[in-house]
Amino acid sequence: MLTDSHCHLDKIDLTPFNNNFSEMVQAAEDFDVSQFLCVCIDTENFQKVLKPAQDYSNIFCSVGVHPTHEDSHHPTEEELIELAQHKEVIAIGETGLDYFRCKDDDMSWQHDLFRTHIRVAIKTQKPLIIHTRSAKEDTLRILREEHAEKVGGVMHCFAEDWDTAQQALELNFYISFSGIVTFNSARELQEVAKQVPADKYLIETDAPWLAPVPKRGKPNQPAYVKYVAEKMADLRECSYQQIAQESTNNFNQLFKI
Repeated sequence: MLTDSHCHLDKIDLTPFNNNFSEMVQAAEDFDVSQFLCVCIDTENFQKVLKPAQDYSNIFCSVGVHPTHEDSHHPTEEELIELAQHKEVIAIGETGLDYFRCKDDDMSWQHDLFRTHIRVAIKTQKPLIIHTRSAKEDTLRILREEHAEKVGGVMHCFAEDWDTAQQALELNFYISFSGIVTFNSARELQEVAKQVPADKYLIETDAPWLAPVPKRGKPNQPAYVKYVAEKMADLRECSYQQIAQESTNNFNQLFKI
């Protein structure tokens, strides 16, 4: 069985599913997806992220503020800790740095928000979900400075080189592969996918974004994590069943399921 280790169920257009959330979940289960992590990107909509996890025993959630959400409420450590007390919350994030979409001269607000999340993760002993784009050096530096290795986590939607992956692994982080790994242009990332240890990788959709080949360009959904698994099996020269088992075992190990 597969696990979609990173999706935004509250953002998926349910029109193709007769506006029925359960039909979308069933469509994924028909593709062998047995677990879902619904990831929070702002605290204003946290209840919409939490509710599916409360309604379904195989859906879990996180709490955090995405690094591009400058205009969202930036919670204090105390606020995040309180929200993280829900038993359905198994991770802190997504958090991190994004210099691609945010090009301010002063990025200290991103750094401060990132540090807040890391400190909360350590205090609550819940793993981090890291987003990094065009900011790998500062992301790794801050993770080291805040001793994020004490709690670890996952480098979500990884799109960097092997050197960056190795540094993340040394910090007690898993590497998660999304639909990007299926793109023909992602040669460097595909090499990373071949080298990551079998007990240190996850797979994800990041739905409703980043649909994998052969659905590229269309709205993504958790069912499509199957295509990521198939590509990983091809790259790692193993069976699809092995990828499903390893990635699900790794998810359960990281998030203490």
